[in-house]
Amino acid sequence: MGRDTDDPAVDALVELRSGLERTMVALNAASARAEQLIELRTAGVSWYDIVSTEERPLVVETISRVLDDLGELGSRLRREEALALQRENVSITRIGELFRVSRQRVSTILHGTRSRAEA
Repeated sequence: MGRDTDDPAVDALVELRSGLERTMVALNAASARAEQLIELRTAGVSWYDIVSTEERPLVVETISRVLDDLGELGSRLRREEALALQRENVSITRIGELFRVSRQRVSTILHGTRSRAEA
């Protein structure tokens, strides 16, 4: 499925695509589980009984894991794209315009540090 290239941005895209496929599987399972929980509750089962016997991973655990995974993959792609643009001598100002972020944010992306919002 993956391919080794000399382009880290392509490698990041390949990883992102794989992550997206994992996400779709996980979210489909979470959706099916949510439907089961709805059916239990509408059938009169107490919230205590539902929550205390819910199978792992919980729906909310799945969502959190998916969001964390996509956040990491997206951050890596953005960094690799910014680095690729920089290697093509695109200015930090122009990269910021392309990404719709400030020059300072581009600098942060290029240096691989994560802001509190990304963490």
